[in-house]
Amino acid sequence: MKMNPQMNPLMNLSEQTVARFAREVAKYPADQKQSAVMACLAIVQQELGFVSADSERQIADYLGMPAMAVHEVTTFYNMYNQQPCGKFKLNVCTNLPCQLRGGGKALQDLEVKLGIKMGQTTADGLFTLQQSECLGACADSPVLLVNDRDMCSFMSTERLVALVDGLRESAGSSVGSSSAVTATPQKEQA
Repeated sequence: MKMNPQMNPLMNLSEQTVARFAREVAKYPADQKQSAVMACLAIVQQELGFVSADSERQIADYLGMPAMAVHEVTTFYNMYNQQPCGKFKLNVCTNLPCQLRGGGKALQDLEVKLGIKMGQTTADGLFTLQQSECLGACADSPVLLVNDRDMCSFMSTERLVALVDGLRESAGSSVGSSSAVTATPQKEQA
């Protein structure tokens, strides 16, 4: 039976998304369904590509919690995009250990290579460049995270150029790019 859209606070989310919410909420006792907030945010981001203020309100309604509490989670964690991002989100660690080992230079090199500043997205929609807090790989610095999942370590200028070219090539939007760099931790070359 279909609900009246005026009665459904989740009318902008797909039935599949709402079903996924229900599966996450079911993992917790009924009086602790707010514990699924991070999972629900991740689900919305997977569907929409980012978490809008409207999505936060819908999650809050679904979980029975204040919208501000959902917003606090969204803004606390770097993994939730609050606006549309490029196909490849590059988070460069700029905390002190990475700064001491070239993290600031890595961010500058990416700004030059991509033709954008930190916090911007390239005109072709492929790359969004962000700074991030500690990624927990200080010994491998400078480091960056691709799409909140793939850690890249020891990112010299050459490796950054190869990474960007490889990602462009994998997206099918570049002609004559250099080979792709795997986005996994690699040992520093002596």
